[in-house]
Amino acid sequence: MAKLIMSLDNAVIREVPLDKERFTIGRKAHNDIQIDNLAVSGEHALIVTILNDSFLEDLGSTNGTLVNGNPVKKHILQSNDVIEIGKYKLKYVSEQAAGQASVADFEKTMVLRAPMAKAAMEATPGGFGDTQVSPAATTTTQGPPPHAVAAAAKQAEKLAAVQILTGPSAGRELALTKNLTTLGKPGVQVAVITRRPHGHFITHVEGANFPIVNGKALDAQAHQLNDHDVIELAGVKMEFFLKNG
Repeated sequence: MAKLIMSLDNAVIREVPLDKERFTIGRKAHNDIQIDNLAVSGEHALIVTILNDSFLEDLGSTNGTLVNGNPVKKHILQSNDVIEIGKYKLKYVSEQAAGQASVADFEKTMVLRAPMAKAAMEATPGGFGDTQVSPAATTTTQGPPPHAVAAAAKQAEKLAAVQILTGPSAGRELALTKNLTTLGKPGVQVAVITRRPHGHFITHVEGANFPIVNGKALDAQAHQLNDHDVIELAGVKMEFFLKNG
């Protein structure tokens, strides 16, 4: 389990285990991690943890959020990253770090080879901008008709993949066998493809430019992929397709 080690002026204040999916950080009392300091916005930042990976998002704070001294909007956390909010520092420590691919390896290969997919980082379904609903809440939320859900679920069961169309890896396939697959180049452009009960979705995670699907730039929201959609990401074109029909 990952944790945050919170410190002020090099003195450790507390340790916070990331034992649930969403952790909010801010000055207001309702936050999971409250920092009572005027330099901290009421709702300053959010950390989403899925399986062994955690993702940081600045929630439009007044003074910004730094990771290792650099301002970030959205960031895939690596073990020993230091988050700075106001005068406070939160060191991210992941016990799974030894078993994951390093950022250097990820950047070198861009996760465009099937063997690398097993070691690729994962991301939250729907992205940071897509508010998640707890299982308990879904029982009281009106959804699509049962027949529509069944049809979508049948499509989601199909094995999907992306095939690289340009660049040195052109022609290679990456099977989307996991519920969460990260594609891209950290520091340049990163997106995730998530498999949900009603289909596959691509979501922007990192980078100034948003992914392009069929010639149209996406926004911050999750976008559902259709068979034979062409994705442009980090200078590489790839085609999403369903393998079972």
